Amino acid sequence: MIVASGSATMDLDLDRINGISSTTGRLETAPSGKLSELHFTVAPNSFFPVLVFNNLLRGPKPGSMGLVPQNNVALPPALSASLNRLAIEKIGPSDPFDMSVRDAMSGFVFFNIQGNHYDYDASSQSFGIHGGRLLISKEFATALGRRADAGLVVGKISVRTTMQPIEITQLVNGKPNSMVLPPLSQRGPGAPTLVPGPDIIVGDLPDMVQVGNAGSQVGLGVATTSCNNGDQPVNFFALPNTDHPFFPQNFYRMSGGADNTVRIEQIGQAWIKHTFGADEGDDCDLGCNTNNCTQFSQLCPGCSDPYLADENGFYNLLGSRAWVNPFTGAMPSTAANHNGHVHDGVSHRIRVNVDDLNTTLNAGATYFAEAAYLDPLEYTWCQAHPGQCNMYNNASYRKFLVSGTTSFTFSPVGQAVRMQPAIMAWTGATINQVQPDPGNDGISFVGYKVTSPAPGVYHYEYAVYNYNLDRSIQSFSVPLGAGANLSNIGFHAPPQEPGWANDGTFNNQGYSSTSWAVTQASDSITWNSETFAQNQNANAIRFGTLYNFRFDADQPPQSANATIGFFKTGAPITVAVQGPMGGEVTPTPSPTPTATATATATATSTATATATFTPTPTPTATHTPTPTPTATATHTPTATPTATRTPTPTPTATHTPTPTPTATPGLHPAFFSGEVSLGNGVYYLQFPNGTPFGYYSYLTDPRWIYHFDMGYEYWFDANDGNSGIYFYDFASNHFFYTSPSFPFPYLYDFSLNTVLYYFPDPNRPGHYTANPRYFYNFATGQIITM
Repeated sequence: MIVASGSATMDLDLDRINGISSTTGRLETAPSGKLSELHFTVAPNSFFPVLVFNNLLRGPKPGSMGLVPQNNVALPPALSASLNRLAIEKIGPSDPFDMSVRDAMSGFVFFNIQGNHYDYDASSQSFGIHGGRLLISKEFATALGRRADAGLVVGKISVRTTMQPIEITQLVNGKPNSMVLPPLSQRGPGAPTLVPGPDIIVGDLPDMVQVGNAGSQVGLGVATTSCNNGDQPVNFFALPNTDHPFFPQNFYRMSGGADNTVRIEQIGQAWIKHTFGADEGDDCDLGCNTNNCTQFSQLCPGCSDPYLADENGFYNLLGSRAWVNPFTGAMPSTAANHNGHVHDGVSHRIRVNVDDLNTTLNAGATYFAEAAYLDPLEYTWCQAHPGQCNMYNNASYRKFLVSGTTSFTFSPVGQAVRMQPAIMAWTGATINQVQPDPGNDGISFVGYKVTSPAPGVYHYEYAVYNYNLDRSIQSFSVPLGAGANLSNIGFHAPPQEPGWANDGTFNNQGYSSTSWAVTQASDSITWNSETFAQNQNANAIRFGTLYNFRFDADQPPQSANATIGFFKTGAPITVAVQGPMGGEVTPTPSPTPTATATATATATSTATATATFTPTPTPTATHTPTPTPTATATHTPTATPTATRTPTPTPTATHTPTPTPTATPGLHPAFFSGEVSLGNGVYYLQFPNGTPFGYYSYLTDPRWIYHFDMGYEYWFDANDGNSGIYFYDFASNHFFYTSPSFPFPYLYDFSLNTVLYYFPDPNRPGHYTANPRYFYNFATGQIITM
């Protein structure tokens, strides 16, 4: 069994650690007020194996569990610097101590653990460590400048974890009769109830980075963590298979007025990211369950899959929005074709004008990042199960603090707001949903806010956001009262991507950036783009974009109906807003509004329509491939054990990766997706789950690589739907299988007929042991070299 989840507590006597009271003695005699508590959660799926026989604990085996701090106290600098990298290690029987607390990356031991006891409850699969005394190690005592304090008791430690089986062996007459490898993740008691059907949401947007610049613009990427909130798997097949979610990345700014909340504007948009390969984490705390689910090829119920901000800013992982139907999820297999592209620093990324981020020009402004995972499976499920339709909760947003004037950094603020688009962040606005043709096309939102910047002057601000309407929006009209005088009429739209070869737009010209024309009549004001008949690439409000319309008027607000006209198909419909209709004020706008944005319709509500015309339904997705993985290896541990007692290998490379992705020469199996060119023919590959494959070079025949730690390898694409690959390893003359989801550094050795774990080099992050190479053999339970 290995750790599924858990918590740990260290009670530390900081006076003793800091040398204020270094006399030996029992810690229990110290006043309780002298102990400071450090709380941790245990990293899920930590490789800390425990042997259980007939529901009775036999004991832990060598392994480690990562610790994730939940609070902080004033610690010595050396310990504080390693706080986010601590791990508890179970040591072998030949060592003087049973366990230790160390830096998982460097291997530096801070505390040895003595006097600890273990317990196990079979009914809850709960494993505990208690009664452990923390002793200062020789290394830590030396670092503190007090070698004589080595062995000093400075605290206590306790751990409580929930375990999960990774191997079940049945014994008959004392001999192994059969072996079962159960699913790695299972929902435990107390896990949240999942909704019926597939339901992919954005659980978090944890990071944002500037990944390039060109001229007066910068290119950004935002990290996303998707989660399956439903009880059915979501397919994650990589292109050219079209059965997978995709998501746009967007950026918004709220500003204007004394409180900087007058308007919310979209200031950036990226091409869409096509998903591939799910990690099956539990970042949304939904209770990841991999039963009856094909791991990696599907995002299992309750499970999560992260993408890094840099990765979401890689040019070649993004595809044009023009290729997809945002409602049905239909797309061609060539939806991310980059042939003929010469990229610059902002190509396909979240393209933002520098002046829209410059903190000097935007003092007090608030910024929000947004992503929305749109999925063809949710559409087909919704058509077949109307009562289990989860198509309209895929967007989430998060506030970010922006720093800089020409080059920018971003810091997340607060928590992500799940299952709501960023227009909902507009303080004091009223947001109404529009759904012109339920079941045949998607939804959009119209927000409005009226303020009074001066006596007798009323500022009207409108935002129209297209969530997943394929028909798009071509016009917006607001009624006017008799004699209304308007000024400061305005329009705003985010920057568009220029035309690219194979981008899916008409004649590969890209979408127009022409501002909408405005027409003021005696009873209305109307903005509009060109019609579809005039220009198929007109600047319509397509999915994942928000446009603004505004003016000042000398008449107070009253309830009114604005009119929305569509670009591709469908009759106009109306939506409730406020406009300068004259008469009594309803209500009086405040120069300093404090209300929060309120959605006045639910995801399944239908906007009141005045027309009875039924538009032509948009095309539906009909292709639902279901490839069957064929990988021989079935063992699925996901944690990364670390070795602390292996000899320090001889360094063979000192390259530091930089985010400059380029195409791999020649053949390119899916296994190498996401590799980064470091120049001089050297590449670095890190999988989406954060595990490095390492550094390597292609030889003249691109099937040959020289891995800087493993040596010479000759690869064969496994074509198993899991991005798997076979290696012929020339150092051992063995055949290996691995994949990003197996996951590497776990290998299946066909010569030994067992799973191996290739040990990372604790002294060189991003590298593995070399000269010799150390492996853990799961069949024998021994560490071997090859």
